[in-house]
Amino acid sequence: MDWLLVVAGALVGAPARYAADRWITARRGGPFPWGTLGVNVVACLVLGLVTGAALAGAASSHLVALLGTGLCGALSTYSTLSYETLRLAETGAGRLALGNALLSMAAGLGAGCAGVAVATGVWG
Repeated sequence: MDWLLVVAGALVGAPARYAADRWITARRGGPFPWGTLGVNVVACLVLGLVTGAALAGAASSHLVALLGTGLCGALSTYSTLSYETLRLAETGAGRLALGNALLSMAAGLGAGCAGVAVATGVWG
């Protein structure tokens, strides 16, 4: 049963990632991968909320499979983060590459922690 929930979440997460990435990229422009950063941070926030709710007993394992594994797994993209960071470095934009890596890790971790804190405050 859980694998169907993972698939259902991924069916929403993958196209949402693509659409959000294209939307952000079209508005921001430039060489920095703002679209990938944005979707990854949102996925970390949602995963933090789901994790906090699960830790507080307010989210079932089914909801974790649907939203945490399925939606967030398809919404976030470490492979694209890696590719875009390497592409920046290879094209001579080493500072942007380093900034992308550091900002992505800090913002993602911060969003995840914020999500857990909010969920714990609401349901804990």
